[in-house]
Amino acid sequence: MNEVASLAQPKARQRRGEGVAELVRQEFKDQVVLVTGGATGIGLAAALAFGRRGATVVIAGRRRREGEKALAALTAAGATCRFIAADVTAAAALDTMHKTILDEYGRLDIAFNNAGFQEPRASIVEQDATLYDRVFDTNVRSIYLSLQHQIRAMAKQGKGVIIVNASVSGLRNPNPGLALYSASKAALISITRSAAMESAEVGVRINAVAPGRIVTDMMLGSKIMDMSAVAAGLPLRRMGRPEEIAEAVVWLASDAASFVVGHVLCVDGGFMAI
Repeated sequence: MNEVASLAQPKARQRRGEGVAELVRQEFKDQVVLVTGGATGIGLAAALAFGRRGATVVIAGRRRREGEKALAALTAAGATCRFIAADVTAAAALDTMHKTILDEYGRLDIAFNNAGFQEPRASIVEQDATLYDRVFDTNVRSIYLSLQHQIRAMAKQGKGVIIVNASVSGLRNPNPGLALYSASKAALISITRSAAMESAEVGVRINAVAPGRIVTDMMLGSKIMDMSAVAAGLPLRRMGRPEEIAEAVVWLASDAASFVVGHVLCVDGGFMAI
């Protein structure tokens, strides 16, 4: 096992049936699921989790090569899938992406708005001010615009579920140097709660998932500190895996969470309890 993988490895596995996630379950059969930023990390893990449960999965992302690799992984897992090349910071691309889904499938049942960007670590006075627009365009504006498309489409259907990928950093930020990312995620949480309150009565259920310290390229590149120290500082004494966030997303999208609205579900190994 390599050092990166060991950061998210439980000390002793107590779960039964390690292959359960590989079984094709049909709780999302005939449902169309959109995952933005779905080619890597948490997005890909969520796409696989939905695909294994019978959903038709549409992943969107900027990089076609990564998208094609993700499609291969989804197909190998038995999923029905589609990739749309889209830059979520461009309003026209979002228009086209949502129109393509509705034209091809006639519906959108679940959306996981996952795409995000974290600036290189630097103090506020040292930070390149041009990054402000990139962080907020990716983490806030793109999801604000996506919510408009998704809520309209789902309201016409009479039902739908939207999950937004926020972050515990939007609730508590103990690490200097990531002010823009943390502020954008705090704004995103507020928008999510507002959208949830406004949309529940038309049958659209909206929630957020707030990952903690998860082994992804973004986290590993954050340089907040040595990752082994990050893992040791959590109550579980390890970092999380993208698949653990994916399972929370799947639960929020499922009928098991039918009375959960406007909630921010922290999946953080105890980070918020410290």
